[in-house]
Amino acid sequence: MFQSRLSRGFQSFECCERAQDFEAPAEPEQERFLKSPRLRTDTNETTLMPTKEIITLRVNGSTHELAVRPSDVLLDVLRENLNLTGTKRGCDMGTCGCCAVHLDGEPRLACLTLALEAVGHEVRTIEGLKGEGLLHPLQRAFAEHGGSQCGFCTPGFIMTAAAFLAENPRPTRAEIQEAISGNLCRCTGYVKIVDAIAAVAEARAATTG
Repeated sequence: MFQSRLSRGFQSFECCERAQDFEAPAEPEQERFLKSPRLRTDTNETTLMPTKEIITLRVNGSTHELAVRPSDVLLDVLRENLNLTGTKRGCDMGTCGCCAVHLDGEPRLACLTLALEAVGHEVRTIEGLKGEGLLHPLQRAFAEHGGSQCGFCTPGFIMTAAAFLAENPRPTRAEIQEAISGNLCRCTGYVKIVDAIAAVAEARAATTG
């Protein structure tokens, strides 16, 4: 069963109803990098100088060579370095799902994933979901069924739903609700979001028999 699998590394973050009770797990890789910066001493002052390194990322089918700090998270690199602003910054704690992207087809939280961890993997953002200039069926369904109002959380929902439907093409409404439980929306009340995802699943089932 899919469940909510918005994850960072080998940790899974399943959003609970009381988000204020959530405490993000420790980030061992990030802590290791942050504890070993380059130091510079000027007039008895110690300044932290994190070292940048050149990495190669595959994003939406294209290769990019970037200079990043060891502590840079994927969300910042996508938005600031590559100008892929469809991936949204929400809570910065892994509780809202606004920053969901795909890493080798699996949903991941870009705000809790180090850019260095994405090296050697295929990253896909909401901008890369459409094909040949056409909207993805989920993008059309969200528009047609009123699945977004302010739209801020919509990219995260769509990325999560796309990964879910790839694994479970004929889900029940209960399974859809469980799959998107790691994404928060403050506008729609979720009913129309579930309607949109269910409509895509039903249309695919009708065409595949």
